[in-house]
Amino acid sequence: MDTRTLPRRLLRALAPQGLAAGALVALTLLSGACNDKLEPLPILPVVKSTTPGNATVGISTRAVITARFKFPMDASTINATTFTLKNGATAVPGVVSYAGLTATLVPSSSLAPNTVFTATITRGAHDPAGESLAIPKIWSFTTSPLPVVLSTSPANAAVGVARNTAITATFSEAMDSSTITATTFTLQAGATAVPGVVSYAGVTATLVPTNNLAANTLFTATISTGAEDVDGDGLAAPKVWTFTTGGVPTVPTVLSTNPASAATGISRTPAITVTFSEAMDPATLTATTFTLRNGLINIPGVVTKTATTATLTPSSILAANTLFTATVSTGAKNVAGVGLATAYSWNFTTAATSVNGPAIVNLGTAGNFVILAKSGVSTTGTTAVVGDVGLSPAAATFLTGFAIIAPPTTSASSAQVTGLLYAADYDPPTPTMLTTAVLDMQTAFTDAAGRTLPDFTELGAGNIQGLNLTPGLYKWGTGVQIPSAVTLTGGANAVWIFQIAQDLTVGNGAIVTLAGGAQARNVFWQVAGQATLGTTANFKGIILSQTLISMNTGTIMLGRALAQTAVTLNATQITNP
Repeated sequence: MDTRTLPRRLLRALAPQGLAAGALVALTLLSGACNDKLEPLPILPVVKSTTPGNATVGISTRAVITARFKFPMDASTINATTFTLKNGATAVPGVVSYAGLTATLVPSSSLAPNTVFTATITRGAHDPAGESLAIPKIWSFTTSPLPVVLSTSPANAAVGVARNTAITATFSEAMDSSTITATTFTLQAGATAVPGVVSYAGVTATLVPTNNLAANTLFTATISTGAEDVDGDGLAAPKVWTFTTGGVPTVPTVLSTNPASAATGISRTPAITVTFSEAMDPATLTATTFTLRNGLINIPGVVTKTATTATLTPSSILAANTLFTATVSTGAKNVAGVGLATAYSWNFTTAATSVNGPAIVNLGTAGNFVILAKSGVSTTGTTAVVGDVGLSPAAATFLTGFAIIAPPTTSASSAQVTGLLYAADYDPPTPTMLTTAVLDMQTAFTDAAGRTLPDFTELGAGNIQGLNLTPGLYKWGTGVQIPSAVTLTGGANAVWIFQIAQDLTVGNGAIVTLAGGAQARNVFWQVAGQATLGTTANFKGIILSQTLISMNTGTIMLGRALAQTAVTLNATQITNP
């Protein structure tokens, strides 16, 4: 049988198998061989769907037009002649391609906004068998209008605008936030760019100037065509508007200082801060315009600033019990270039540190122990403890690694401890005695943490490596590190209290040296975080820790480890002072 006489539907089934028209095909029918000639039943190609769909609106001006056929087409017949796009009678040039079942027309340029376009596929498009569309496929769509700025704040030509205003623009539609930047949204005073921070939310862009705007000045705001909507369509033209600020330029004043004027007992490592009435030009706040003096002697320091504050941090420790004068000169100016009307000066006096430093911290009955903890005391390796060990409210099972000699009664012993071990579940009066000792430990911690008027604050930014520290009260709002060495120099009655808001970290092999007759029993390390003594560190003093005290392999400590959680030892030597 000649396949040219087969129905078109059967030819379509055979075509994918590579059978060309004209081939001989033997067909066996259920009813037997049939030699009758079959009449062809033509099935014409059709367009199954289009993009954009017919009569759709709000289509991007960068749209790509496609048509998907129900059956494969002859690619050579899908071209710019058979697949066209028009704006009325005007043809829109573009590139036509065909792949799979889809014909694609990519316009050569962006389509006109807010315009009706008509796409057509003519009967010149046909399938591999030469069958054409029954009728041309015609559909239309309307592009979206380009985005516009509907409103601004301040409004165009506004006058008397506040100098701290935020500039906003509201768009007609959602925009691509990545295109709303300090490059596409700008503010100028004449030819001078005004720095600011640009943000976008909803359909509104906002520019917040970095500083207050100059008074009585004309400003020009611009949003360029680089600002695009989510379809990639930019403004048809830049949006430009102007406004004028109001008021005469204000004269900045000093609102407050820290330390306050005439303050006494000030730390010898202060951060001297001045707060202004308005935003200042940071370039005018320097070590020249903000100074500190002791009589006629200038005290060097580093000046840092924010919009309305400046802080002078002396480069060295100030003398004790000494009057200092801080001054901000008229060279300190606001963002409009107006300086202080007159220089502003104030005095303060540093603390009168005694030769022996602060009063000693009373440990109460907690001072009867070289180690006192609440949740556990553990050791590994060969540890040597000289003094008593106490644990409460935890039970003796949390005294681990000591090979306690049985049977314990009110106390226990260990070959690793030259002294006794006490636990909350030992016989009376041990439980009561330990409860009192733990309360005294907590009271001592609170006392040390609550001491005021520090002699030194934030010394070394928390790193006291290599320093020689005189007696006194030291305070940090951070942790403290001793990488390798620190020296405490003072007499036999000298006292040091170190208030540490975070962790105390002593490096491997680090040494705390006592000089001049200083004694470990008068050195108090109040640690709000964890105290960690590195491998083979040699440490002096009493640690009052709110959490863990950890002593690594080979640590030597002359002092006491008083922890409100646990103490861990590893081949450690610790001796009561």
